[in-house]
Amino acid sequence: MSSDTLAKVPAAPEIPEPADTPRIVPRRRYGQWVAAVAVLVLLGLAVNSVVRNQAFQWDVVGDYFTSDSILRGLWLTLWLTAVVMVLGFTLGALLAAFRLSANPVLRAVSWGYVWLFRSIPILVQLLLWFNIGALYPQVFGVKTVNLLTPVAVAIVGLTLHEAAFAAEVVRAGILSVERGQIEAAQALGLSRWRRWWRIVLPQAMRSIVPPAGNMLIGTLKGTSIVSVIAVNDLLFSAQLIYHQTYQVIPLLMVATLWYAVVTSLLGIGQYYVEKYYARGTESAR
Repeated sequence: MSSDTLAKVPAAPEIPEPADTPRIVPRRRYGQWVAAVAVLVLLGLAVNSVVRNQAFQWDVVGDYFTSDSILRGLWLTLWLTAVVMVLGFTLGALLAAFRLSANPVLRAVSWGYVWLFRSIPILVQLLLWFNIGALYPQVFGVKTVNLLTPVAVAIVGLTLHEAAFAAEVVRAGILSVERGQIEAAQALGLSRWRRWWRIVLPQAMRSIVPPAGNMLIGTLKGTSIVSVIAVNDLLFSAQLIYHQTYQVIPLLMVATLWYAVVTSLLGIGQYYVEKYYARGTESAR
């Protein structure tokens, strides 16, 4: 095409802009602002009441917050939580494998275990294990009283209770993985171990980690119940002190603040673990 022909081609007409472009104005939600102000006022009044109330005896709280007996009780609480979580999830994973097995006997045993230990309150379980010597005075020739110390009773009772819930968490995580993923791994010739380690487990952890994190925090707080069998945990250490000083509220506040600190740290750790296993999904953004 020659330059003369190109010169005769008319230019594209300009599209005129609309004279009055409507402006979008967000709807004013006065009710939300009023509710927010009311909540902040109530929260401020509550904080002011707690801080200025002399009955809390914050100076006593500060004196005992890092005392040796409280820190020893805190250490036992953390140690007991870690042991129970490891043993509970180990047993729970085994029970989950039984539940997913093709063997009807293993499935029945797993179902019965979960049903039994989820049905009995944890306090009742601890008291039963604490008094197990009344049923079995000796085990393998050793007196049960000498075999099961209060700490051992706490570990056994909490672990068996934890395993029942961990089994359902692990089972739900495994079932959340699509069957097609496993079949594709089989088609690639991956061994059974590599299929579970490289395909099933990373995807299952996305569903396992959130409830497992909640269970960890629940177990930490639940260890306070072992004080009824004289295990020297954080709460029992605080009770020993206020039974001598009669400063009940300050010592309970010491235990409360330590539980709040540890659970907050565990919550932060849970957030990063969830973010790690959620890589490649929308929830990781």
